[in-house]
Amino acid sequence: MAEGTADFKSREEALKSPLAQKLFEVEGVKGVFFGADFITVSKEDTLNWAVLKPSILGGIMEHFLTHQPLFHGENPLFSSQEDDDPIVAQIKEILDTRVRPAVAMDGGDIVFDHLEEGVVYVRMQGACAGCPSSSATLKSGIENMLRHYVPEVLEVRAIEN
Repeated sequence: MAEGTADFKSREEALKSPLAQKLFEVEGVKGVFFGADFITVSKEDTLNWAVLKPSILGGIMEHFLTHQPLFHGENPLFSSQEDDDPIVAQIKEILDTRVRPAVAMDGGDIVFDHLEEGVVYVRMQGACAGCPSSSATLKSGIENMLRHYVPEVLEVRAIEN
């Protein structure tokens, strides 16, 4: 994706993307996440990656070899927001330049949602959503960094999707 990320947690949400639809056809797939240069696929806990991997990789390769679009029409999931608030702009800049690249290396993303009374609300997506270590990373790493650079930030909380 040129900009943003896309997180599909169900077959219904996947209707916006031919590739996500194809991946949800593989029995056991429970989530698909698109980043700038990676795809994260989540599976049911009871299934083995060795069984799912050929079907998933085959679906991805077929999609790109046939030059299909990632989305039907324009990307309906990414919307840029103009920020009038300089504090919000600073928070987003830190998340985009310092946090997002590290989170993306683990197959996930962090997206700013809103700022309310010093509390920054973010959404963890992809492999980071529901990951046990993401809450520790959120508190010990991301919250400390934002509080250091943006004194108005008191806390960071994840919003469950």
